[in-house]
Amino acid sequence: MTKYIFILAMLTCTFAYSQNTLKVIVKDSKSHENLIGVSVYIKDTAISGITDNNGFLELSSINNGEQKISFSFSGYEESLIAVNFPQQNNEILTVELTSKQEEELDEVIVQSTRTSRTIKNTPTRIESIDAEELAEKANMKPSNVSMVLHESTGLQVQQTSATSGNASIRVQGLDGRYTQLLKDGYANFGNFASGLSILEIPPLDLQQVEVIKGPSSTLYGGGAIAGVINFISKKPKEKGEYNFILNQSNIGQTNIGAYASQRKGKFGYSILGLLNFQKAYDVDDDDFSEVPKSHNFTVNPRLFYYPSESLSFMIGNSFTKTDMEGGDMYAIAGNADANHVYFEKNKTIRNTTTFEIDKKFENQNSFKLKQSLSIFDRKINIPNYEFSGINTNAFTDVSYVINREKYSVISGANLVYDNFEERNINTLDAKSFTTGVYIQHTWDVSEAVKLENGLRFDNVAYSNINFSKNQNFFLPKISALFKINSQWSSRVGAGLGYKIPTVFTEQTETVQYQNVQALQNVSAEKSIGGTADVNYKGEIFSDLKFAVNQMFFITKINKPLVLQNNSGNLFFVNASDPVLSKGFETNLKFIYKEDFKLFVGYTFTDAEAKYLTGNQFLPLLPKNKVNLALIYEKENNFKMGLEGYFTDQQFLYDGTKTPAYWEFGFMAEKTLWNNFAFFINFENFTDTRQSKYKSVVNGPHNAPTFDDIWTHTEGFTINGGVKIKL
Repeated sequence: MTKYIFILAMLTCTFAYSQNTLKVIVKDSKSHENLIGVSVYIKDTAISGITDNNGFLELSSINNGEQKISFSFSGYEESLIAVNFPQQNNEILTVELTSKQEEELDEVIVQSTRTSRTIKNTPTRIESIDAEELAEKANMKPSNVSMVLHESTGLQVQQTSATSGNASIRVQGLDGRYTQLLKDGYANFGNFASGLSILEIPPLDLQQVEVIKGPSSTLYGGGAIAGVINFISKKPKEKGEYNFILNQSNIGQTNIGAYASQRKGKFGYSILGLLNFQKAYDVDDDDFSEVPKSHNFTVNPRLFYYPSESLSFMIGNSFTKTDMEGGDMYAIAGNADANHVYFEKNKTIRNTTTFEIDKKFENQNSFKLKQSLSIFDRKINIPNYEFSGINTNAFTDVSYVINREKYSVISGANLVYDNFEERNINTLDAKSFTTGVYIQHTWDVSEAVKLENGLRFDNVAYSNINFSKNQNFFLPKISALFKINSQWSSRVGAGLGYKIPTVFTEQTETVQYQNVQALQNVSAEKSIGGTADVNYKGEIFSDLKFAVNQMFFITKINKPLVLQNNSGNLFFVNASDPVLSKGFETNLKFIYKEDFKLFVGYTFTDAEAKYLTGNQFLPLLPKNKVNLALIYEKENNFKMGLEGYFTDQQFLYDGTKTPAYWEFGFMAEKTLWNNFAFFINFENFTDTRQSKYKSVVNGPHNAPTFDDIWTHTEGFTINGGVKIKL
């Protein structure tokens, strides 16, 4: 009996010894942060688990011998390691996972902050629209970037003319003049040029678009109250890039574009060429164009010289010429008579010359000089009235960046000269000269906390035929990034801003600047604002990953410039009470098996003009907007997408409310032989348009007036074409 008890005890000990325990901590291979929620399982067993808030996991009941252990986590390469059991000393195993470059959007290097940091290490909240998404939007509208911005959460493209299609961009519900538009960091799109700016930026040569929402005045000065949108061009690489696009739509638009670039040794080049032809289009048969007849071409060559790998020079020149004519279809066709006389013509020439020096030092510091000279010549004609003038803008910026392991500092100075001269008369002549100095410090307090603070001082002198004024502006800004763990992070930021007074706004654009009086004794508008967001990324199961971003914003503009009407004469005054815009954005992204992607965006905007009595609404601003996009893609093979957008009711300038509406679109693209892609796009296939609710044109044919534009005017459109990459 004693012998059997001894044998049983030995078997029990042997069995217990064969049941091992694994203790493991999982980290990010670059940041060495602990990863929460990593799936760990032992091959050919039922043993599995998920790492806790410290990236730690303990598994038990593991048999002796070599065991293969799998580690998988959203956005990271799966890792498979072999461990021999029993382990010596029962030590804790440390495993580091490597992020997938194709999924790691945070690895995008942002240029708008000028510090060469990745998005995930930048305290300032930046949204990046990458080249892939830009290519999709170029299928929908190759002529300009309006579609890129229209379909982004929190952004609104506002059409300002019923017949010519002019438009501006709004951020967080604020008027377009409060958003700074940049091309490669150059601000050449303000004032007189603003009504046509986004219509004259083609997407074909863009590498990415960076959007900063909220005050961004430290680096960019006046005008960056609601935010900054920076359109960043591609740069030449050793491997040449040659892209062509041909597009045709059912409403008479033809687009022919080409982009080429390459670097060979010490020299490089890039060149963009684009031709756009549009026939006048009348969808509702009221004899007035919803889309104007237009001819537009852009050519933008740039030359690069690299004396060494640490020094580069760039000189470029962008030239755009546009002729648009909208109005009565008979008048556009040259068949005007007593009842068919109304037209609106816009003729513009935009020429921008840029020059840049970029020097990098061995200690990772860098020096950059940027200069641009932009001339915008525009002529507007309607029956018995003409408005024309030339806007000249000169910009110089010099900066020095100090990069260290734990911090970076950028300091610099810039000069901005802006001058508008009206032809024939000098009623609205105005000029401004801005001298600014700035410094911004970004500090990696730890892996979990990163702080950014900046200060700008601007001296602005502006004048017109009535008065001249000189103002100083101190513009502090602070931002912080908190990396709570591998799944949670948060950004907060706040700052001040200002906008130099101008008569060129969305409202005055709609009346072609008729009867607009010169500014008289007004002051610059000043703002204070901030944003805060929370980010989370994880997975529902191994094949379904998701990310959430919840952002809150608030902006207060003091002494807003408000348009007044006195017996038909239009003039601006500074209101005593502010404009206040606040709200939030919610963005969800789901990825299933890398092929299916679902994007959901919701924007709530509560904006009030406190200077108004009674209803303090801001016109043409929906309180609620929803963006939906479902994309299926097999890389370099096939892609298709279904999009839906909901826009809530809006107040018009006369106080009436518009109906809410949905719009939907569908696109497909097929790639053949890796070089040819054929695409088709069904935009707004539910045919949502304003004339379905009420005629946009009022009054007699020979002297019409037009309603405010609050949705599509052209309705359902189809376009398709071919893209060639060599």
